[in-house]
Amino acid sequence: MHSKITTTLLALIFGAAMPYTFAPYNVWWLAFIALAGWLGLLIKQPKQWFKLGMAFGFGWFGLGAWWLADTLQIYGHLPYVLGLLSITILGLIMSLFFVAWAWFLQKLLQHKVQALWLFPALGVLEEWVRSFLFTGLPWTALANLSVNTPLASWISIIGSYGAAFMMLFAAASLTLLFYANTRKYAMAAFSICVLLWFFSPNIPVPQQPTLTAALIQPNIPQDKKWDANFLNHTMQTLTSLSAQAASEQKLDLIIWPEAAVPFYLSRSPSWDHWLKAQMKSWQTPVIFGGIKHLDSGKSQNGLFLENGESTRQFVGKHHLVPFGEYVPSWLPWLGKLVPDIGDFEPATDQGILTLATQKIGSVICYESIFADEVRQRIQQGANVLVVVTNDAWYDTSPAAWQHLQASQIRAIESGRYILRATNTGVSTIIAPDGSIQQTMPWWQEGMVIGHYQPLSHITVYQQWGDTPVLTLVFFLLILGGYQSRRKERFI
Repeated sequence: MHSKITTTLLALIFGAAMPYTFAPYNVWWLAFIALAGWLGLLIKQPKQWFKLGMAFGFGWFGLGAWWLADTLQIYGHLPYVLGLLSITILGLIMSLFFVAWAWFLQKLLQHKVQALWLFPALGVLEEWVRSFLFTGLPWTALANLSVNTPLASWISIIGSYGAAFMMLFAAASLTLLFYANTRKYAMAAFSICVLLWFFSPNIPVPQQPTLTAALIQPNIPQDKKWDANFLNHTMQTLTSLSAQAASEQKLDLIIWPEAAVPFYLSRSPSWDHWLKAQMKSWQTPVIFGGIKHLDSGKSQNGLFLENGESTRQFVGKHHLVPFGEYVPSWLPWLGKLVPDIGDFEPATDQGILTLATQKIGSVICYESIFADEVRQRIQQGANVLVVVTNDAWYDTSPAAWQHLQASQIRAIESGRYILRATNTGVSTIIAPDGSIQQTMPWWQEGMVIGHYQPLSHITVYQQWGDTPVLTLVFFLLILGGYQSRRKERFI
């Protein structure tokens, strides 16, 4: 009994270590220890798969999402106790993905050496299912840990699931080093990981990008953003920063963050006229986040392009935030309990704004954690990406930095510059290799001015997507199922 409690506690500790491997802590190497340790527990105590899966998953997504309780209290006006209860429930639900991972592993594993391919294959399957089930929540994807490491450049070829497979393969090899009968296989596997690390592909980045963008960071408090009494301050802040940026140097583009204009321009002709006059004086195209009222009575969250034309271009957000921007159809009663949930409609446009030779792919907030959303923009011809978000919801928690990591991965996958404009930070220009070219401190009012280049190169990942890696994963799982059924013990 004491051994079982200790094992479960260790699984919880390993899971709780995972959030510290991501930004802003960036102790990425700790992930290999935590994952290898969890696998070791699963091998040692296979019958405890449920407890070990729940403990590891809750440590990662329950304890790791502590900041959501603050968000629910500060901006959702929910008592802190109920906020903690909500996070506990979320953590328990997310833990079920790891329970499934653990269950399949103990069902398929006939010999420890099989963990070298079954553990990573099941881990990728878990991330893939989590990316779409219940509209998807691929937060803190394992590939994000590779940012600023040689492993990151492989993502341009094998994508984030391929990178996750490589990381889990390395973690499994570490675990099997501790068993005499698998040590030689573990050494061979670990050697492959080292070679892949040192012989990573090179991602070309233009040495002298020719276009210049200004990303405006207005730093509007979340509790004031939709306050009518604060509207004048919001608009004056955005326009004064933009005017300052335009006066400092010749700009090709000015970008405001998500929902920067917090009202319907179509219903406010005086504000609309004033805003057009302001933007015209800068002699620079402006992309700004705003909301559009639809004939259906609903709204779309999206991006407008003001370029001196009679009609502004508009593209909407495709992947909405459940419970934040809409009530899922399978929970219709929730809208009566939480009336502040937005009634937004997902966009069906191509997500592209056209500006001269630039085809600008629109990626709005939550969409940046989904590789498929960005890949669709590139398929529609996007040669540069604009990511806008309002991470003020997260306050000063790690979430804003974790969100930024996802954008860096999207840049590598797509082979495109990303112009990331945010309300409170982190505003950045990201190069195609995932490196941050220009940025500024978060929770400060200001601007990021830097250079970028529209690119037409198609990465291997962009061409093939996740199909090769997912095909490999399903092949390995089918092989594992076949071996399990035959009770094969080949080593």
